[in-house]
Amino acid sequence: MASEAASDQPQSLLGLLPSSPDVASYIAYLSTLVAATTETTPEVKSYSDAVYLNYFPLGVSFLFKPQKGYKPPTGLKLDELKSDSLILDGLDIYNIPNTTRASTKSKPVELAFSNHPASPLVLAWKNLIATDTLTLMVRRDTTGKEFVEALGEPDRKGGGGGPTSGSIGIWCEWSKHGFMVEFGGDEANGPQAWETGKDAVWKVITLFPVVQKAG
Repeated sequence: MASEAASDQPQSLLGLLPSSPDVASYIAYLSTLVAATTETTPEVKSYSDAVYLNYFPLGVSFLFKPQKGYKPPTGLKLDELKSDSLILDGLDIYNIPNTTRASTKSKPVELAFSNHPASPLVLAWKNLIATDTLTLMVRRDTTGKEFVEALGEPDRKGGGGGPTSGSIGIWCEWSKHGFMVEFGGDEANGPQAWETGKDAVWKVITLFPVVQKAG
C-alpha cells in the first residue's frame, strides 16, 4: 500500500492532494514517533504559485503546487485552502547536525525544524541501465561520500565558499532521480568544503518529481 511505503519512502506521496489518505497516514505515522503532547498542526505559508505546510516538530515541509488556475492569496489558514486544487510537488526532510545547530551561520528557518523522526529514510530511483529500482538507506549520519558512492556524481552542485567564506553549505542534486541533498556541519562550509564535504552529514533532503523527457 502507498501509505505503508510512505512511512520510510515519502517519494510515493508526490502528486497527491493535501487531503489524500496517504498524506494523512504519513503525518500520523510521524506523529507517533514524537512526544504525544507535541502539537503537529502545520504552519501554512500560502502564495499565488505555492503553498507550504511546515510541520516543525516532524522535521518535514510539504510544497503544494496550485492547479486548475487556483491562485491562493497570502495568509490563508489550513481550512481555507482549496485542497482539491493543490498537488504535492516537493518535500523537504530535515536532519540538522548538532554542529550546524551550534553555528551562527545556520538559517533560522532550518533551526525551527526538529530532526525528521523516521530513520532510516529510503531513497529510490530507477536504474538507467537496467529496469530495476535502486535504493539507498539514508540514516542520520549518512555522509556526502556515501551519497556519491550510491548515486554517482551529481547532476548539479554548489555552495562551499559562498559570497563570504563558509556562508553556504555544499549541496548536490541528482535531477534525474528527483532529489537534492544539502549538507551541514563544519565539513560542508568554507573554501575547502569540496575536499572535506565527503565527511559532511546531510542536513536537508528535498524530494521532487522527475520530469520525463519526450522521446
